[in-house]
This record gives sequence, C-alpha cells and structure tokens, in this order.
Amino acid sequence: MTDPDPAGGPPGPDVLVTSRPLDEYCGLFDLTRARLAALPGPLLDCPGGAAGLAAEARELGCRVIAVDPAYALPPPVVAAHALAARASMAAAMAARPQLYPRPGRRPERYLRSWDRARRLFAADSALHPEQYVAAALPRLPFADGAFALTLSGYLLFAYPELFGPELQLAALTELVRVTSPAGEVRVQPLHDGYGRRCGHLDALRHALGERRIASEIRRFPRPEDGRTRRLLVLRAADHRRRSRP
Repeated sequence: MTDPDPAGGPPGPDVLVTSRPLDEYCGLFDLTRARLAALPGPLLDCPGGAAGLAAEARELGCRVIAVDPAYALPPPVVAAHALAARASMAAAMAARPQLYPRPGRRPERYLRSWDRARRLFAADSALHPEQYVAAALPRLPFADGAFALTLSGYLLFAYPELFGPELQLAALTELVRVTSPAGEVRVQPLHDGYGRRCGHLDALRHALGERRIASEIRRFPRPEDGRTRRLLVLRAADHRRRSRP
C-alpha cells in the first residue's frame, strides 16, 4: 500500500510505498482467501503501493485493480521507494514495538514477506500494467459502482497532516461512489503512525450519513495476537430504494 500525495502527484519523501502480501491484507481487512475468491466482481486496492495483492489474488480467480500515484513513476523508482519504506518500517518497529506486537514472529522475518510481495509486484506490474492505475484520492477515474469490494489501508487516517477532515470526507465519498451498492468499502487503520486515534471520527461518520452513506466500526481479533482491530466499513444506504426509476 502507498500513502499518496492527495494533490495527485507521486508520493512525497515522508510517505511510505509499502509491500504487503495477500495474507497481511486478509489480517488487516478481516478477509479470507475464500471470501476473495467468491467476489462477484473486481476489487479495488487504493492505494496499492508495491503490494503483492493483485498477483496473489489472481491465483484465486479474483481480479484486483490497484491505484496509486506512484505508478506514474518509472518502475525502478517505485522499487526504490518500496525499499526505503522497508527500512522505515524496520526503524518504526524497533522504536515503537508496542504498535507491532507479533508473538513468535521476528521483525526481520515479517519484513521478508514484504520482500517477496515487492518482487511479485515488480513482475506483475510489468506483465499486467493495465491493472495498475496512476491516480489519487479524492478523484478516481472509474465509473460508479465499478468494484465489488474496495480496500483502503494506511492512508486517510494514518497521515492526518495530508488528509484533514474535509479531504477525508471527500475521499471516503469517492471510494463509496466507485463501489457497487451491494458491496462495501473497508478502511483501516483508524489511527496515525503513533497510534493516536482520529478524534473527529464520529463527526465524519455523521457527515457521511448526511450523504446517504452508512458506516460501522467493525471489531475483530488480529490473527497474530488476538488483540482487537478496528475497521471502518462503508456502504451506500438504501441502495435498493434509490436505484428504482
């Protein structure tokens, strides 16, 4: 996953272009491989970064479209950003280990899964460039309801200095727009890089409701340690009634 410049340019120097594998996506978004295989349409990963999701999900029969402003850059530059993100994550795990509890799993072993995902991304983006779209929130180049499921990780709440409340609202509304009314948008985390929760989340959810977007905070255990993870889930409200002519 990448956390892009909301102005629409390539990622800035303080933004991570991460390389998370499919299994980590499942743990972050309360998904399973079976759930992905059963999706009735494509999945949107926004932002996609240098993740292995599209390549690994294809083996399950799931089509993924990854969106990221970094894709406007030459592939070697994206790879360089991803390597820098690996080093930044290693430093963060050493400095703030309480935010990254992984019993029985050493940080270096965890980061090796990023190395594999980064290699998958490099090969897959070369073979299937049409599935990697250079774009940035809050404006996406897709039709209404194009995706069966939308995932957005480590962006809107992780970088509050880039995404203030108004931009968060616009971005979340856009994610719902491009998602099928029968599907949903899943967003996480709901805190910044120091573990500080978003203080205006209730107000943001109220504003979404005024735009006829239903929201819930879904809680589920983290697979690595059983601690509770919080996930913002969005869907278009009353879509059946509103879709009638």
